Amino acid sequence: MSIKSDRWIRRMVESHGIIEPFAPGQVRESETGRIISYGTSSYGYDVRCADEFKIFTNINSAIVDPKNFDSNSFVDLKSDVCIIPPNSFALARTVEYLRIPRDVLVVCLGKSTYARCGIIVNVTPLEPEWEGHVTLEFSNTTPLPAKIYANEGVAQILFFESDEPCECSYLDRGGKYQGQLGVTLPKP
Repeated sequence: MSIKSDRWIRRMVESHGIIEPFAPGQVRESETGRIISYGTSSYGYDVRCADEFKIFTNINSAIVDPKNFDSNSFVDLKSDVCIIPPNSFALARTVEYLRIPRDVLVVCLGKSTYARCGIIVNVTPLEPEWEGHVTLEFSNTTPLPAKIYANEGVAQILFFESDEPCECSYLDRGGKYQGQLGVTLPKP
């Protein structure tokens, strides 16, 4: 298994459409000025956060149960910024839609700009033949409100290609998050 370079990523986008929309280089500025970068890097791709958020709230005193998650535990927000309350979290999704090849595993890590502010970006590995918008979890580990910016870089995805295709892919297993669009809540 080997990590893949920027050249490999560009080839896979051209031949298999693995990232849509795709930025072939690092984007660091917009019409409004400097932004947290996104796009192709040396050995990965920096994904952006869309402007759809689900902010965790415990106004109903619900129990967080992954087998029976109460969607009323979130407040929906569509905005260019999201303020996460202290010691809380929010869900979002990537702008990019990903299609993972059968012989590739993707690992996603938060960008250092957010990590250095106490904001942790969590994403589980993207398995072979999974596709969809990636649901992102932002944890605010600080005692202060934290700000997330939509349409700017939030995490880097790294592609690991195996020397052979997997025997049973996410698609083969009928994975419950296959083809997800938008911010997707836990499914039992």
